[in-house]
Amino acid sequence: MQGGPEANGDDKFFIAANDSLQEQRFSTLKNGDTFAVFDQHGDALNMRSTPQGIFYRDTRHLSLFQLLIEGTRPILLSSTMREDNTTLTCDLTNPDIFDEDGRMVLEHDLIHVRRSRFLWQGACYERLLIRNFDDQQRKISLNLRFEVDFADLFETRGTRRKKHGVHHAPTIDKDRVTLSYTGLDERHRKTILQFDPIPTKLVANEADYEFTLNKKEARAVFVAVECDEPGCGIPLRKSFFSALREARRTLARLSSRASVIVSSNDIFNETARRSIADLYTLTTLTPQGAYPYAGIPWFSTVFGRDGLITAFEMLWVDPTIAHGVLMYLAANQATEIDPAADAEPGKILHEVRQGEMAELGEVPFKRYYGSIDSTPLFVMLAGEYLQRTGDLRSIAQLWPHIEAALGWITHYGDRDGDGFVEYGRRTKEGLANQGWKDSHDSVFHADGQLAIGPIALVEVQAYVYGAWRAAATIAQQLGRVNQAGGYTKRAEELRWNFDRRFFDENLGTYVLALDGEKNPCRVHTSNAGHALWTEIAYPERAEAVVRSLMGTTSFCGWGIRTAASSEIRYNPISYHNGSVWPHDNALIAAGFARYHFQKEASRIFEGVFAASTYIDLRRLPELLCGFPRQRAQGPTFYPVACMPQAWAAASMLYMLQSCIGLSFSPENGQIIFNRPILPSFLDEVLLYNISMGDGAIDLSLRRSRSKAVIEVMQHKGNIRVLTIT
Repeated sequence: MQGGPEANGDDKFFIAANDSLQEQRFSTLKNGDTFAVFDQHGDALNMRSTPQGIFYRDTRHLSLFQLLIEGTRPILLSSTMREDNTTLTCDLTNPDIFDEDGRMVLEHDLIHVRRSRFLWQGACYERLLIRNFDDQQRKISLNLRFEVDFADLFETRGTRRKKHGVHHAPTIDKDRVTLSYTGLDERHRKTILQFDPIPTKLVANEADYEFTLNKKEARAVFVAVECDEPGCGIPLRKSFFSALREARRTLARLSSRASVIVSSNDIFNETARRSIADLYTLTTLTPQGAYPYAGIPWFSTVFGRDGLITAFEMLWVDPTIAHGVLMYLAANQATEIDPAADAEPGKILHEVRQGEMAELGEVPFKRYYGSIDSTPLFVMLAGEYLQRTGDLRSIAQLWPHIEAALGWITHYGDRDGDGFVEYGRRTKEGLANQGWKDSHDSVFHADGQLAIGPIALVEVQAYVYGAWRAAATIAQQLGRVNQAGGYTKRAEELRWNFDRRFFDENLGTYVLALDGEKNPCRVHTSNAGHALWTEIAYPERAEAVVRSLMGTTSFCGWGIRTAASSEIRYNPISYHNGSVWPHDNALIAAGFARYHFQKEASRIFEGVFAASTYIDLRRLPELLCGFPRQRAQGPTFYPVACMPQAWAAASMLYMLQSCIGLSFSPENGQIIFNRPILPSFLDEVLLYNISMGDGAIDLSLRRSRSKAVIEVMQHKGNIRVLTIT
């Protein structure tokens, strides 16, 4: 991500941690470029340093939205997210209501309010159903309070601004209020709140209703909050139901392409369904195809690295996501040098932002290229996509972008000509650390001193090796034999130099990085596991790396820590120096499996799954604290972790693939299982709709001692299954 949540003098883009998102148990909704964060009541309370409210294109279009009964906050009965994430439903009731003389005028639990809310095409729709369960007629006042601050997302993250634009006087009609703001970027932003039926009273910040309800009578109130986008032009009551229908149908169509996973473990089934729902909720349709936005609330936008890794994790389930990611990133590949954006020809995007601060350059992320790993990961994914699908036509279309990416690796990535790719920001406004661990203190030496750049990270060299190998495979299939040979040679040269400079016999694993003086950072970190993922590690090194990562200082029971507990900067509640990240563990488990350490991969899978059983909605967060796992106790949550987070949601899908050794050979019409095993918590797994070409297959895997036995249940097209034992 960008800078991590820890603040220091060099980190302008930190995320303020004044409150725990876990403690407040926020509910999130997303559709396209709109996302919303509400508390369990369905309210958004006007707190500038928290992400509550409705956001559209990195601007908060509703900062306060609160429901009151007789001027008092109702009692929460339940708050439920629909399994496909489209709808939030909150059930509320009235507290005891007293008049000014202290006499009770309404006893608790007589009035029930059900709030049903969803997002669709830049708007938030809500229906409030108010029902009187008293045995007599009741007069009820319902109050809806609202405010808009038009704060930039970075302000809600903690960044302070000296100047703002102009808030305009509200426009009030009989059934709607329009609130608007002209930013310093000269863009006019507006929020329209529409009500049906017409409120009894409507002012700039409140809509009031007075109802007389007979016993058991119910009334409905409909509300729409439109963010810049024009409304649908039909009555609100009707548009609520038509928009809800379209929102559900669209999400169902998008997710229908995915393979379906059903197992003998009901809790894992819930986790798998939630993962799929989260992934397609986060996926946004772009002109180039579907792209998974990184996470809510802080990163609901395009991130290159996140999208690429999420696509890797989902590739066996739905390769069209990888296609959309590759096409979008190719269309937005850098073509010129721009120091403010850390852009150089051939480089792949880090992040895109659409808010006022990005437009003005107050943050450099309007279209920012400050990640060192997105470019090699782009080439790697292109190779993996071809291997998964055989779609040579799309890869041929991408070939000029692949060549440009390789050109960037050669001419700009390797700053000093030593064969390794290093990073260093071009201006002081950019990110100081540009690997996936981008906190200010995430790259350090054994004595705790921070590394001074340019920095060559261990995993980045592994990705570059993977990129050269992928490019060789692609070039071979495109008939570019000479280029393929050259790329293979580059890969093997890098592999030899990498082993010589990065493997440390005394450390028993790979060093974290080489600093600007080429001094190694001799610390135990999870980064070393990525060398197994891309297979840059020589086979004789694999066992030592696995042993290091699965030792008690690194493997905490919930997964592998980002930094071992033996290191001087270890902190289990830090962002990158001792925490556990599901996606990191998924890549490491995939690396283990590639060197035939499936049992160790399954232990990682079991740890991450066990953590999910303690989490609301079975939803894996961006990261967990790295405290040791204790018997009959759950994991410790990180206070400002994103949930849902795309690469976390996809992590268990990828870990399942690693354990069962699933790969594809479209040119031979084969689906391959290499030494498949099932983790301890799964006795049987059914996989439906695994697609390849024009065909699809349904399979069952059942535990048989230490192995998994595979049976074809149904197939369409010419697909064969090959099991390697």
